[in-house]
Amino acid sequence: MRLLVTGLNGTLGRHLAVVAQRGGADVLGWDRTRVAPDDAVAVSAHLRESQADAIVHLGFGDASWAGQLAAFAAERGLPMLFTSTAMVFHHEPDGPHGVADPRNAQDDYGRYKIRCEDAVSAAHPAAGIVRLGWQIEPPAAGPAASGNHMQVQLEQWLVRDGHVAASTAWRPACSFLPDTAAALWAWLQAPRPGTWHVDSNADEGHDFAAIVAALGSAVSRASGRPAWPVRRHADYCHDQRLEGGGRWILPLSVRLPALAESRPLPAP
Repeated sequence: MRLLVTGLNGTLGRHLAVVAQRGGADVLGWDRTRVAPDDAVAVSAHLRESQADAIVHLGFGDASWAGQLAAFAAERGLPMLFTSTAMVFHHEPDGPHGVADPRNAQDDYGRYKIRCEDAVSAAHPAAGIVRLGWQIEPPAAGPAASGNHMQVQLEQWLVRDGHVAASTAWRPACSFLPDTAAALWAWLQAPRPGTWHVDSNADEGHDFAAIVAALGSAVSRASGRPAWPVRRHADYCHDQRLEGGGRWILPLSVRLPALAESRPLPAP
């Protein structure tokens, strides 16, 4: 399989490349310096030259780019997978959020992802749309690497405030990056049209403060640094979990065994 991945050098793209290459795929990236996503003519030519067998759209770009990628895949009967976000749902009404729940984002990022979802679905009805929560890098020695994942944000809060503030009233959608990448690769092995949710916290329902404490302990063990001081509060209340993922992904407590000792919210 020749797999074309936009955003290959991003946080999730790097993990997907590892999983796909282990599965025997030839992974191709998208060089924005050579082919601008907003140049429709160049995009079309590049897609033809790629000779891709499947497309995964992880990269950030206008909805028109997502639609053009999807239209190309549809014309050739190729699997197309687009990653969206839990942010398409506002916190009112509260979750957990189902696949078919109304998308009512109030922020620019959530609305942007809704536009992309719609562009992909319109151009390629057989495409897959996978909504994700906050991604987590497996704990490793040393400071958190750069990238768009939970540890980077928590480390920034620690530097800024001297502690990590974490709500006990927020049940976030979140997953570890290798598990998310494995779920995307599993979809590519048996593509199914429609929208899917991938959330390691969907069934267990751990609150953010418990997750931060468990992750901080794991980072401390891996790096030898003290665990993050956590300031618990209840100022932000939202059940952000994404229901409907089934067995797509491992539960959060497999990666963070300390969570098994907590008392998760029972599944509704």
